[in-house]
Amino acid sequence: MSNRREFVVKLGLGASALVGGAVFAAAPMVAESDATASSLGYKADASKVDKTKFPKFAAGQNCGSCALFQGKAGDAAGNCPLFAGKQVAGTGWCSAYAKKG
Repeated sequence: MSNRREFVVKLGLGASALVGGAVFAAAPMVAESDATASSLGYKADASKVDKTKFPKFAAGQNCGSCALFQGKAGDAAGNCPLFAGKQVAGTGWCSAYAKKG
């Protein structure tokens, strides 16, 4: 009986460690000054996109509604394959924007 209790306790502790580790393992945010981000015109706040430099930008476009965004709807940040190992802001935008469809 004590073996079963030990197993359950260790299982709970192991699961907690995995969940906690996932939180700490979150990818860092991409900086606007990052070479790739800069070349794509990435802005963490889509309202700050230079519309003269990026005329295809339209109001309402943001990373959260982009087909490349790997976060869930409404997430503040998520992974993007264009910025390997880094997250983008859900409210961000870059010139590779492609509407989810």
